[in-house]
Amino acid sequence: MRAMKADYHVHSSYSDDSSTSMERQAKQAVRLGLDELCFTDHVDYGVKYDHDDPMLQAYPYDSNVNYPEYFPAIDDVRSKFSGKLTVKAGLEFGVQSITIKQYEELYAKYRSKLDFVLLSVHQVDNLAFWNQHYQSGKTQTEYNRGYYEELLRVIQNYHDYSVLAHLDLIVRYNLKGAYPFRNVRDVVAEILRTAINDGKGIELNTSSWRYGLTDTQPCREILKLYRELGGEILTLGSDAHSPDYVGAHIDEGREILRGLGFTRFCTFEKMRPVFHTL
Repeated sequence: MRAMKADYHVHSSYSDDSSTSMERQAKQAVRLGLDELCFTDHVDYGVKYDHDDPMLQAYPYDSNVNYPEYFPAIDDVRSKFSGKLTVKAGLEFGVQSITIKQYEELYAKYRSKLDFVLLSVHQVDNLAFWNQHYQSGKTQTEYNRGYYEELLRVIQNYHDYSVLAHLDLIVRYNLKGAYPFRNVRDVVAEILRTAINDGKGIELNTSSWRYGLTDTQPCREILKLYRELGGEILTLGSDAHSPDYVGAHIDEGREILRGLGFTRFCTFEKMRPVFHTL
């Protein structure tokens, strides 16, 4: 029997960094023979604003998902592709320890509509990684450990999520070169133990190929450690913001996971993991 294929990290025009409609993303998934697709558009409180926030008038390009439009749009795509593609409703929460309350309120409002939530840390103290604002003025050790320590603080205090996205995200923006994993292994292990004990998982984010990283994301050392600690909940996601990247390198990712000893991966239904054979 053919193995189930799913992409659980896909963005659309409801993310402020994508101009691709949900329908175009879904059409590409069908072309590629995917069975399931989960939209996970961006919410980044602290640096972005909700659709009804007056601040959005001053910063129109810094918008979170327009929730009243987003979930009906997913329902529409789900209906259009019924029988061809299973479409799930997710969000990517870019949580900071200083914004936890906003995410608790958001999740409480929309939990009945959600199948899946990615938890990311894209910025610390409202300083983003992609533009080097967080890294500026810090040593390589300070900003690497600072990132992981913030992620640990977040998941020790916030629990309304499914998996940790691109767990070693800071690697994408490490302009000072490779930073030894052994220097952060202790805090990464505590992150993984916390997630496992909380019934949460991690994702293999296949955009590592697109970004030209030298290893998977998270790296193989983190994936191995997750397995050693008893972690079982895994999703695979392309982090696609355009049709060109939907489903990209999912098959290679599955092969890597099998090589590391994993035998199953997950999709999600109403925030509950559903296991499938890798």
